[in-house]
Amino acid sequence: MLVLFSVSFVFAQDRTFNGEIMDSACARMGSHDGMMNSHADIKDAKGCTLGCVKGGAKFVLYDAASKTVYELDDQQKPVQFAGQKVRVMGTVDKATKTIHVTDIQGAS
Repeated sequence: MLVLFSVSFVFAQDRTFNGEIMDSACARMGSHDGMMNSHADIKDAKGCTLGCVKGGAKFVLYDAASKTVYELDDQQKPVQFAGQKVRVMGTVDKATKTIHVTDIQGAS
């Protein structure tokens, strides 16, 4: 007797995540204040984020409402949005809190 099994695959759907493109160091603290207070040459969130990433930090999405930090698998797309509030589209790996980024748009 031959039995056929139907296997259904569930594909992850893209979701939208709102927050700010930050560097991983400042996101752990929830703001850029500490870095900007200790470095006179850092004037804004963009400069802080880019400087920290240049120093070895990673681009992340920080959701201030839930105080959640999401790592971003794509480290090129966030460059132009450093320090800005954005909408990131993608799928999330809940175990690692990493977003597989499909698109980033400035928040309106």
